[in-house]
Amino acid sequence: MVRSARWRTDAWEGYLFVSPWLVGFLLFTAGPMVVSLAMSFSTWDGITPISRIRWVGTENYGTLLLGDPRFGKALGNTILYVLGAVPFGTLNALGMALLLNQEVRGQAVFRTLFYLPSVVSGVATSMMWMWLYNPSFGPINDALARVGVPQEHLPGWLTDPAWALPALVFMSFWGVGNSMLIYLAGLQGVPQSLYEAADLDGATSWVRFRNVTLPMLTPTLLFNLVMGIIGSFQTFTQAFIMTNGGPQDATLFYVLYLYQKAFQQFKMGYASAMAWILFAIVLSLTLTLLRSSRRWVYYEGER
Repeated sequence: MVRSARWRTDAWEGYLFVSPWLVGFLLFTAGPMVVSLAMSFSTWDGITPISRIRWVGTENYGTLLLGDPRFGKALGNTILYVLGAVPFGTLNALGMALLLNQEVRGQAVFRTLFYLPSVVSGVATSMMWMWLYNPSFGPINDALARVGVPQEHLPGWLTDPAWALPALVFMSFWGVGNSMLIYLAGLQGVPQSLYEAADLDGATSWVRFRNVTLPMLTPTLLFNLVMGIIGSFQTFTQAFIMTNGGPQDATLFYVLYLYQKAFQQFKMGYASAMAWILFAIVLSLTLTLLRSSRRWVYYEGER
């Protein structure tokens, strides 16, 4: 009896300590998600009284999947962006982490300099890259002209539909500092004894990387891939600030189109349906990646 009373007291104290987070989660995460799911089966402009909401069933989903060509364009652009930004961003972050893991003079300074771009706000970064990509006086086109590229062949980075999406993919490499830092932490966790054993076997640098470093980094690689996919599917700021989805919808990303539907056209139900479709896509990709990880991710404590 005493033990049971003590257990209940401990339980109530535990709930009391976590109650601020629970209240915040219910009010600002779970609650809005439930409301959004309900709204996806309705039409509402976000202004008229809620009592005037008209329920339309799965009409929003049917229109999105079968009758909205811009939805397909936005989803296609986002998938292309993910396919470009995530793999190459992963290689970029891992390469920088390998370089910054070397014992060189001024190592801390270099690590700080490479990490700093990731803490700059998205708006400031977008404004800077708009200047870099400017076709008239931007440093990138100026450098290309100096190495002999004819003026008529200089890319219109943000004005040409063929170049706008690749320009944003290339820009995404600027902010890989967070992933780089996580890879760097993973590299610090590789047991030095494994490298010593590889050296005794006469392994070259490439063999050490392929058979020691990379397998030990697979959990870190999995984490960064999942976070990269989730983040890339939610890309918004760059396209909103730099191109507003243009030219010719070449950079109309999914979340930007969702924003236009919700806050420019005031189709809250339609936008909610878009949000849940995006949730289903990202969840499916994440689960697929996690399931496939059983075959290629190595955890040191596993048998």
